Amino acid sequence: MCRLTLFLAAGALFAGDERQALLLRAQADFERVYLSATPRLAETQACMLSQAALLPVSAPGELARLHFRRGYCTLTGALITREPGAFADAARAFDQAATAWAAPPKAGTAAPQPVPSALHLLSAIAVLEGGAGAEALPDLDRKLAAAGQGTCASDLMPARLCQDLPGVARQWRGWIAVRHSRLDEASRYFDSAMSPGWTAWVRGQLAFDRRDYTAAAGDFQTAVEDWYAREAAPATAIPAGLAPRPDMASALVDLGGAQLLAGDPRASIRTLDAAQRRDASAAWPVFLRARAREAAGEKDASLADYNLASRTAFAEAGEKAAGEAHLYRGVWLFRRHDTARAEAEFASALNFAVGPHLRPDAIAWRNLAAVAAGSCGASRENLEKALPLVSPFFPKEEALADLASACPTPMAAGASLP
Repeated sequence: MCRLTLFLAAGALFAGDERQALLLRAQADFERVYLSATPRLAETQACMLSQAALLPVSAPGELARLHFRRGYCTLTGALITREPGAFADAARAFDQAATAWAAPPKAGTAAPQPVPSALHLLSAIAVLEGGAGAEALPDLDRKLAAAGQGTCASDLMPARLCQDLPGVARQWRGWIAVRHSRLDEASRYFDSAMSPGWTAWVRGQLAFDRRDYTAAAGDFQTAVEDWYAREAAPATAIPAGLAPRPDMASALVDLGGAQLLAGDPRASIRTLDAAQRRDASAAWPVFLRARAREAAGEKDASLADYNLASRTAFAEAGEKAAGEAHLYRGVWLFRRHDTARAEAEFASALNFAVGPHLRPDAIAWRNLAAVAAGSCGASRENLEKALPLVSPFFPKEEALADLASACPTPMAAGASLP
């Protein structure tokens, strides 16, 4: 009996030593990732494994900390690999940490503290980093808002991390506001010190909306330069690595469009070249480049781009893409003075339900083609009605000149458009 007792005691002692070794390894692995300004993928993976190894042999009161550390290291690794599945794994780990922290206490033990707000913030941000769909954004915004008012009072995680995360959450709330075109709201969330690129971009978009294209181009350029620098040396440590990232191809299109409208077609061409290199499947930047080349006097190159824009849109799937393809093909034909076929293409664009941002342009182009072909009845009236609604990329002055030449009216002869 004594031998058995000694054997069991020795086994318990060995198990205790083994658990202590696991604890020390897990702590060291987490600190190695947390304290590094540029954590390595191998370090994040070692940290994830050492936290997971402790879970089966840990008391309920220790689970929240282990899940948090596992989520932290998983999220850091995801910032390196950019794998959507890794972001989802991190979000689950933070949710498990919150559940474990809020578990009912055993009889005779103190009630748990409120769930640290950082767990909810990290979970929501991990979902956003993983590419949350548009339908999920309102709920995530509400989660960020609620968690941003929460508590940091716990020993679950380093206090500095919990204190820094609300600032990151505000940037994501600004990003969500931008996605929903709530620019005034977005400007309140972005801080010029933490996110100079986003601050400049929102300022540029507001300038664009008030038709100050020179100011818009300058602000967009500031934003793009900041984002280029961050792209060249991306942060992978938390919290710096959690800032929302721009769609650089889209940002370059915005910049190129503003440069065109500001009267700098050469700069616009260079910028739109860069946009196309990032996303060769997008037709809109090619169309804008055609407009820029036309403004720069490059007739043959502009015709080639109008044709390329149409073919690029035709290569996409969906009714909207088909509508855009017919619109771009119509402009190509119009610029080749084939007005009858151009009018038919513009009609096809409208029949294919071209996107709402381009529909006023398609209507104007269709009637402009008819006017250029000599139709001065309903087409003239429809063009006059359409011109106040077109986008800034429609050649309104040219349309007015065509009206004055082909269909003289008091309006075409000099009346101003709203």
